[in-house]
Amino acid sequence: MTAELIEKEAIDVTKIIPADTKLSEELINRLASAPRLGNEFKAKATIEFNTTEGPKRVYTTVWSVTEKYIQLKNNIHIPIKCVIDIEF
Repeated sequence: MTAELIEKEAIDVTKIIPADTKLSEELINRLASAPRLGNEFKAKATIEFNTTEGPKRVYTTVWSVTEKYIQLKNNIHIPIKCVIDIEF
């Protein structure tokens, strides 16, 4: 199934659910690199995450990554356990 591309303002955090797969070490490393990419190089990432409506993708700047969340602009938080993939 191809993930639907949405705007970050359209993210409904109440519909985000855990991904079916366990986070790989490679994905964890890419998540850790995402804030630097956005803050220092002004580059965006494509984040794919799981929702009750199926996978969604958003193309945006990652502001920060904590142990549990990816923070985007406008105080939007995506739980890391719900992330399927991230690409730069």
